[in-house]
Amino acid sequence: MKKTDGIPQDSNRAPAADPMDRKLLGQLVEDATLSYTELGKRVGLSAPAAHERVKRLRQRGAIKTVSTLIDPVSVDKPLLAFVHVDTAGWGKTPAFLAIRQYPEVEEIHSVAGDACMLLKVRTSGTQALEHLLAQLYAAPGVKATRSYVVLSTYLERPVQAETTQEWPAINWTP
Repeated sequence: MKKTDGIPQDSNRAPAADPMDRKLLGQLVEDATLSYTELGKRVGLSAPAAHERVKRLRQRGAIKTVSTLIDPVSVDKPLLAFVHVDTAGWGKTPAFLAIRQYPEVEEIHSVAGDACMLLKVRTSGTQALEHLLAQLYAAPGVKATRSYVVLSTYLERPVQAETTQEWPAINWTP
């Protein structure tokens, strides 16, 4: 991790993926448990070639880790919220970033706009969200928060390997 302003930054940038790498990554995002034989079949490679490419993708840092996506309801975290945090001065201080110790905090982003920081949080309910907000207000420099509770989710996915080459027009009428 590279440090800037005393705050760790993710500096493990992998070189750009070629089209075959993108195909492999796309399949692995859908199901990281695929055998190399099945993965190779899906992208048009032999099992050893698929294995070698995946190995190189890991070495280059394009594949950071393999993880499990958990159903939030199964771990009693059905409430998803986004919290904008306004701070006095620069928001990403070590004191503020200590909020990462709470497992309810899934993401912390420094953002441009009317807030300094944006958090993605999942809690067991509104009381747990209120408790987390109280912890936020205890952080030095936090002036205000705005919480957006999610009612329904229509798309939630990990980073996708594909890119849009041409932006097709969307037909907005049903």
